[in-house]
Amino acid sequence: MRTPVIGITLDSEPAGGYAKLPWYALRENYCDAVAEAGGLPIPLPHNPELAGEYLAMIDGLVITGGAFDVDPALFGDDSRHPTVILKERRTAFELAITRGALDADLPILGICGGQQLLHVVLGGKLIQHIPDEVEKPLPHEQPNPRTEPGHTVSLREGTLLREIVGEDEIPVNSAHHQAARDVPEGVVINATAPDGVIEGIEVPAKRFAIGVQWHPEFHISPADVRLFAAFVDAARFNRTKEKDQA
Repeated sequence: MRTPVIGITLDSEPAGGYAKLPWYALRENYCDAVAEAGGLPIPLPHNPELAGEYLAMIDGLVITGGAFDVDPALFGDDSRHPTVILKERRTAFELAITRGALDADLPILGICGGQQLLHVVLGGKLIQHIPDEVEKPLPHEQPNPRTEPGHTVSLREGTLLREIVGEDEIPVNSAHHQAARDVPEGVVINATAPDGVIEGIEVPAKRFAIGVQWHPEFHISPADVRLFAAFVDAARFNRTKEKDQA
């Protein structure tokens, strides 16, 4: 049986720094986490018109994070907080491939900004800037290194994430200033921070569609390892099912 192919969305940067022309970027640990879980990581460039071609090639999708935000207009907000940064071509691609993955019931793992984009695709709205809207918030943009925990999250009993992790509470790293605001139809909250901020969502009607607000690719706890393993296992099942139907 072929190793399940996992598409991982790239970040993008303008000219400067690494290159004099615009360039793509992806931390190694995204690919490492997929490979260690038994998947074949394939980075995906931002070509919205090719989303269908990519979907035909992959067995699972990781929507990565990044130092940017989903355009508030996409979830119905009339104004944009001064802290909001857009990457329009990246968002256009991630919207296209995420919608396609949901339609095809491909396993999806949304990470940090990827969780927020998944939430918007599912019909949800976002808090544009946590410090302005959450009373006494935790430092969700933690000052300590991302390789260390920033706070804990509580996992909701009866959710797929809780079943995968096998614990009621886990430590997580934190690097976000936005979060899910609501619970659209068909979506379940699976994790919350002590200040009430939504830290994870899932879609029970799908075989595997989970978004988490932290960065499990850093493997700061066994829970992160289990999450990637469960995601790749779901993609492996997809590959097996496709083979059996061929």
